[in-house]
Amino acid sequence: MLVDSHCHLDFPDLANELDAVVARARAAGIARIVTISTRVARHENVLAIAERFPEVYCSVGTHPHNAHEEVDVTVDDLVARTRSAKVVALGEAGLDYHYDYSPREAQERGFRTHIAAARATALPLVVHTREADEDTARILEEETGKGAFPAVLHCFTGGRDLARRVIALGLFISFTGILTFKNSAALRAIAAELPADRILVETDAPYLAPGKFRGKRNEPAYVVETAKVLAEARGVTPDEIARQTTANFFRLFAKVPRPAAVAA
Repeated sequence: MLVDSHCHLDFPDLANELDAVVARARAAGIARIVTISTRVARHENVLAIAERFPEVYCSVGTHPHNAHEEVDVTVDDLVARTRSAKVVALGEAGLDYHYDYSPREAQERGFRTHIAAARATALPLVVHTREADEDTARILEEETGKGAFPAVLHCFTGGRDLARRVIALGLFISFTGILTFKNSAALRAIAAELPADRILVETDAPYLAPGKFRGKRNEPAYVVETAKVLAEARGVTPDEIARQTTANFFRLFAKVPRPAAVAA
């Protein structure tokens, strides 16, 4: 049993064949799927998908690419949308300095708003960070000083220092198909060093298909391939990685009901 803790089922590449995508994930042993919000203004679409499938849940939030479009979204707005049983996380929010599609000030403002909502609800914040290690660590440390909140750095591609600082805060780190790429030896080395109780796997589908499927559209069933490589990097069996990452998921995403086969 595995979990895809981060994908985008509302994106066109997947939305046009949702029944088949979810069925393939189910056949591959993916017990839960979290489809991630990127715009609060479009959250109804994400929530509708989560409500359509029993194993699918969702988040609510504004991606840093879109932060300038939703600067008026408040903590109360986010908290109100978490009242649905299917909304189990905040985000994704954070910092993206690779593209800088939004002004950095808007990205930081949105990031802190989402952190406050995570603190208020005790739901995990899904953090997007790209080429912004120092500012991401600084903001997470500053905000933790105001009160703890659960969070995961999704699609981790940062450096060892960011990983160390995130783990010191008690947060989680999640890996995508990037972990499987030939040029990702440094990332695999970081993955090998992390505490076993702080790691997750995801697809970020429809993007970042793992090595076996590279160049193709990604989908939740392919999280199996990332889990295999994570197991190799850590010197454990795929079954152990499946057990550990699934247990970690249910500790972090505590609002998601556990299948009967997963012990607390």
